[in-house]
This record gives sequence, C-alpha cells and structure tokens, in this order.
Amino acid sequence: MSRRRQATKRKVTPDARYGNVVIAKFINTMMTRGKKSIAEKIVYDALDVIGKKVKQNTPIEVFQAAIDNVKPAVEVRSRRVGGATYQVPVEVRQDRGLALSIRWIIQAARARKEKTMKDKLSNELIDAFNNRGSSITKRENTHKMAEANKAFSHYRW
Repeated sequence: MSRRRQATKRKVTPDARYGNVVIAKFINTMMTRGKKSIAEKIVYDALDVIGKKVKQNTPIEVFQAAIDNVKPAVEVRSRRVGGATYQVPVEVRQDRGLALSIRWIIQAARARKEKTMKDKLSNELIDAFNNRGSSITKRENTHKMAEANKAFSHYRW
C-alpha cells in the first residue's frame, strides 16, 4: 500500500465481442504471462459452449447469473484486539465481491478434471449458474465462517 496517496482506479475497457466490462475483467484475471489473446479465446470458446448447452438463456445471461450466484455478501477479516486475533464478519463491497467471484470461478475451473480449459470453464460457469460446484461451495464456506463469528461483529471498524 502506498504511503503517499490512495491508488487510482483504472478504467477497464469493454471486451471486443460483447462490449461487457465484466467479461473484460474476467479475461484479464484469466490471463497468465500476459497472453491476453489466448485468455480471450478460452473465454469466448467457453461462452460458445455454454450457448450450445444451455438453450433457454443467452451465454451472457448465464455468465452474469453465475457471477452473481458466486458473489459473497459477507466475509471475515482478521482484527487484533488486546493481543488476541478475532475473525470479524464484514460486508463485502460491490467491486470486491465481483473480484472474489471471478477469482473463485477461475480457481475452481482450473482445478476441474476435464480435458481442455474451455470445457473446464464452461462447465464451472454452468454449475455456478445452477448453484452447485466448487465456487458455490467456496461462497457457502465464507458465509458459514462469517455466521460462526457473528459474536465478534462488535469489533468491526
């Protein structure tokens, strides 16, 4: 963290195919070693697979619903009070919730056992759309931990 001033938020330009800022953020998070064209190809191919598998919704609707289903409402933050560390539940800001959901979906997709990354990602997004899968489990565990530590909520700052 900078000691001088707060870091400025950078504007993310919308993606090329859909003109959606969230998909552009997803592609940027998906990217490894600066290879954006490969990340774009994986994400767009996964959205095409979703379009073929899920007939009643468009791929963008499935993607947006999956992101919203994984987005956490509360999380725990460590807080030191008098030599003891407490896990204090706090509400998640909108931009942090989006970043967490994107990160959790990508981690869960990379951990899956399918052959190609587009299959892994498309199946994880469909599972998140249907409220199942590893990313949904991650959100549920976060909510359970916040619920268990609700007694320390008065330490919120």
